Amino acid sequence: MLLDDLKNRSESQCELCRSSENLDIYEVPPTSNPSLDNSILICSVCKAQIEKTEQIDPEHWKVLAETMWSEHLPVQVVAWRMLSRLRNEAWAANNLDILYLDDETLEWAKKTGDHEAEATVEFHQDSNGTRLFEGDTVVLIKTLDVKGSSISAKLGTVVKNIRLVPDNTEQIEGKIEGQTIVILTKYLRKG
Repeated sequence: MLLDDLKNRSESQCELCRSSENLDIYEVPPTSNPSLDNSILICSVCKAQIEKTEQIDPEHWKVLAETMWSEHLPVQVVAWRMLSRLRNEAWAANNLDILYLDDETLEWAKKTGDHEAEATVEFHQDSNGTRLFEGDTVVLIKTLDVKGSSISAKLGTVVKNIRLVPDNTEQIEGKIEGQTIVILTKYLRKG
């Protein structure tokens, strides 16, 4: 079984930060058939930051200076991607300069385009800077006229079970008077 093989290979530690808690298989994209050659064992902290569901903590990744030398290609690929995202940190840029990947491995590392992304991740936030999640309840802090409708969303209106607009962190979708509308996050607060 893949999980057992990864645990044996990594001595039951995250192959990136060496944590031994909340470990799981991470299939290094792009991949279609998970195997020992394209998967690594990582902790939930590394996974959340790799998958951009949490903000990157540069301090967490300083251990890559040691783990990037793994003999296993999927570990090298993810280390290269994370160092690339953190390239504005001097230590990361220095490590990226000395991390050699052969042409085939470098091509794999570049396939997702993730290395071109900045380290910071944008999240949907309300007017107070509180992070919003799918299904949250919010309250309008301003009366809004709904374009193309006679509906006026009043100050204090509660909007339940919101949806986050993909690719636009300044907008959410919610139902007011049975109609789904787009609301700017600067006009609401988490309820």
